[in-house]
Amino acid sequence: MKDLLPNLAWIFDDSPIPDPHGKGEAAVRFIKALKHPKSKLPGQAFDLSPWQERIVRKVYGDTLSDGTRRVNELFLMVGRGNRKTSLMAACLMLHLVGPERRPGSTIASIANSREQAGLTFKEMAGICRATPRILEAVRIQDTEKRITYRKHDIAYEALSSDAKNAHGRTDVCAFWDEGHAEKKEDLLEAVETGLNKSDNTLLLSASTAGIGRIGPFWNKYEHARKITDGRVQDETFLPILFEAPADVDWRSDDWLYATNPGLQHGYPNIKKLKRYRERCEHSPAERESFKRLHLSVYLDGAANPEWDLAIWDENGAQYDLEALRGRKAWLAVDLSKRIDLSAVATVIELDSDDGEPRYALHVIGFSPEAQLRKRADNDSAPYPLWADQGWLTVCPGDIVDRVIVEEHIREIGDMFDVQEVAFDVALARELMENLESSGVPVTAFPQTLMNFAKPVDTFEDLFLNRRLSHGGNPLLRWAVGNTVMMRDQNDNRRPNKARAADRIDPAVAAIMAVSRAAQGASGRSSYDTAPDDFPAYI
Repeated sequence: MKDLLPNLAWIFDDSPIPDPHGKGEAAVRFIKALKHPKSKLPGQAFDLSPWQERIVRKVYGDTLSDGTRRVNELFLMVGRGNRKTSLMAACLMLHLVGPERRPGSTIASIANSREQAGLTFKEMAGICRATPRILEAVRIQDTEKRITYRKHDIAYEALSSDAKNAHGRTDVCAFWDEGHAEKKEDLLEAVETGLNKSDNTLLLSASTAGIGRIGPFWNKYEHARKITDGRVQDETFLPILFEAPADVDWRSDDWLYATNPGLQHGYPNIKKLKRYRERCEHSPAERESFKRLHLSVYLDGAANPEWDLAIWDENGAQYDLEALRGRKAWLAVDLSKRIDLSAVATVIELDSDDGEPRYALHVIGFSPEAQLRKRADNDSAPYPLWADQGWLTVCPGDIVDRVIVEEHIREIGDMFDVQEVAFDVALARELMENLESSGVPVTAFPQTLMNFAKPVDTFEDLFLNRRLSHGGNPLLRWAVGNTVMMRDQNDNRRPNKARAADRIDPAVAAIMAVSRAAQGASGRSSYDTAPDDFPAYI
């Protein structure tokens, strides 16, 4: 275990953990004196496993000369079933009735949903009810999910994303439970702002691994990785990542035990884990889920992604649009409903040293300005940031203005030798007519499975062979990571918006434009390269 996760060797090697003021020892003694209703130890004593005890000692015992904690934030990522919520509930008890209590203070647990938020409350209430001396001293309000230590007026409360009372709090300790499920910044931001108002506060985070490179959990995870890798120095932030690499052999028992520290202490159930793992042999979707939930592999996009984003990132070479002026270009437009995200993809022919085609891929999204931040929350996407960076055009009002889309297409036409602009006719007849009347070459791209089969293969081949420079476009990366496919019995593929993890419109536009560019640059028609049952473009 120590060899696979060398950054976590301190949790298992019995090396000394600083405790100059004895606060680590006091915290451990207090937690072990608690009782838990599900504990199998004598007297239902709280079962604090050695790996958990080491974490408690590090967080609470490693203090500065003035007695304040060195660690102000814990980020724990570990497989499901490793009793992380129980551990964090015990830590919150330290601040409610234990040696870390502050008279008149408040503490909180936060989660994405009321159900998830209620789990920490249930753990703490169970501990209180199983520990007679504590039960006598507290008031438990089940409906409000609130526990109050009456003698010192200390209140704990469970909050979820729909909580109206999160803003204005000044908690001294908060636990963020399963942060990977949180799409919005609001709740965490409100609680963190409150923590920043006081000295020696603590934010505890514990979660399984997440999906996607956006949102508050990704931001925390990225900071944790930078500290773990040595890219950032921050002694106030303690990252504990029981994380397997993305290319892990998911069948490995060694990695299963390394990422699930509770297994050597009897939890989670090893037989059930192995049965689950066996099912993954013939189910890629379950395999990805198993890797995330039980090997703590952070997934890049969809739960069952079509493409490896690590390879996609290798195509991130920058290009200068102005320097490419005058070159041949192919465009494709994915117009969604006028209140949703639309996209225009431009593919520009690049020079090649080996005679094989190379292209620059430039994709711009379009979104209504009205309620942009709400849309960003709903889609789990930083639209305002992408707008500031120039990857997203914000249209005034409540709809995507087709006039603004048309203006963008014409601006591209002024810069490049546009060979073709491809559209889904169903949503773009008027726009196509406007462009065609002024001499812009337009073509229809029906959104059928057979019409996408060859384009999907072409798009895939080009980026897998590192011949598609997308300039590191984060909006496009997000869409590609969300993309899942519909397949027929012959493995023909079409992007499936209904099953996608989130918006995929920029990726759809990119697939259309890249395929048209590859076909146009080759000088061959669809009939030359398509299978017998593959229909020609209209």
